[in-house]
Amino acid sequence: MKLHRALAVSFIVILLGLSGCSQKPAGTQTFTLEELAEYDGIGENKAYIAVDGKVYDVTNREGWGEGNHNGAIAGTDLTELILSSPHGKDVLRGLTVVGTLAD
Repeated sequence: MKLHRALAVSFIVILLGLSGCSQKPAGTQTFTLEELAEYDGIGENKAYIAVDGKVYDVTNREGWGEGNHNGAIAGTDLTELILSSPHGKDVLRGLTVVGTLAD
């Protein structure tokens, strides 16, 4: 019985690996500034921001309506703005990292 269970689990793991081999895991996409700009949060677009080389999803974050939050614009690198703000990078806690910003 244990052997059958082990084989079944192995089979599922192999299938899952094969089915996802053409997709990158979450957080591994690399964005250029031009690509990041497409995620401006306007209309149906998702809202992403970059800070210190990481790209975060702020799409459903309160206060980011239509890709704007107190003058911060989605689809841009907000490193300088975040680091100079009173809250600093603490505001990024809990956000999903969707990738990195290309050098």
